[in-house]
Amino acid sequence: MFNDKSILITGGTGSFGKQYVQTILERYKPRRLIVYSRDELKQYEMQQDFDAPCMRYFIGDVRDRERLVQAMNGVDFVIHAAALKQVPAAEYNPMECIKTNIHGAENVIHAALANNVEKVIALSTDKAASPINLYGATKLVSDKLFVAANNIAGGHRTRFAVVRYGNVVGSRGSVVPFFKKLVEGRADHLPVTDARMTRFWITLQQGVDFVLKNFSRMHGGEIFVPKIPSVKVVDLALAMAPGLPHKIIGIRPGEKLHETMCPKDDSHLTLVFEDHFVIKPTIEFIEECDWSVNNLGEKGAPVEQGFEYSSGDNPHFLTVPEIVEFNTVAGV
Repeated sequence: MFNDKSILITGGTGSFGKQYVQTILERYKPRRLIVYSRDELKQYEMQQDFDAPCMRYFIGDVRDRERLVQAMNGVDFVIHAAALKQVPAAEYNPMECIKTNIHGAENVIHAALANNVEKVIALSTDKAASPINLYGATKLVSDKLFVAANNIAGGHRTRFAVVRYGNVVGSRGSVVPFFKKLVEGRADHLPVTDARMTRFWITLQQGVDFVLKNFSRMHGGEIFVPKIPSVKVVDLALAMAPGLPHKIIGIRPGEKLHETMCPKDDSHLTLVFEDHFVIKPTIEFIEECDWSVNNLGEKGAPVEQGFEYSSGDNPHFLTVPEIVEFNTVAGV
């Protein structure tokens, strides 16, 4: 699907972007693979590892619509991974989060339509489902923008979809590298915000593979959610530092006890497939679509009314030994 195609990823120097670029270069032969981001140092460092002839590095911010339009010239597929993602930082800097996560999404949509891009997938987060923090609220707005963009595409071929998943093991700013740094620094305890806290758990490679497959699955307008395990944060601490005591420090600004990816208020829109869920658009599209059968021929069925996919009551929880194995596979 991606052979001899031009692909652009916003926020391409982040954890996901690096893994995505590595995967594309290993499996396909793209015509161009464009990393679009605002940090020239990160681009320089990434270029030391990924310098294939097809690679292009564009300095630019998703807040800059004109630059995005220029960067997407001739592009076939776009992955929108750029975002301000730190929950406490967003609480203290709300306008900056809005400018990147909401206005940036608008700009990506505009640039994709202006260049007749074939398909766009935007990365979302579990925090966008029933959000209680600003980061989650901005990503919910972003999700709505990308879904509705299919209805304003007009004569353009461009189709938009969203991928929503949980915490990525070992990604920058996440709890695993934080705990790891404390353990390596010989800390006398690990701070845990709340003993009841749970999170969805996914590796970078699983996230990348899910996004790649959904380019083939998508009609346009779906929110794709993978079926992934949950972890208890206290079990994660035990897995990373057996015997090290925990200190309960309290929930941070905007933090949830449990994360939700398919809220119960969307149960009437949710379809369950073998290894994922699909949340259908809340609005009607000009073109009718059978969301229960995707473009790979996979078939889904409606979930029960009131169904919710939450990390707190997920049927699949990782045990402490499984967390150790999972983190090892993830390279952390």
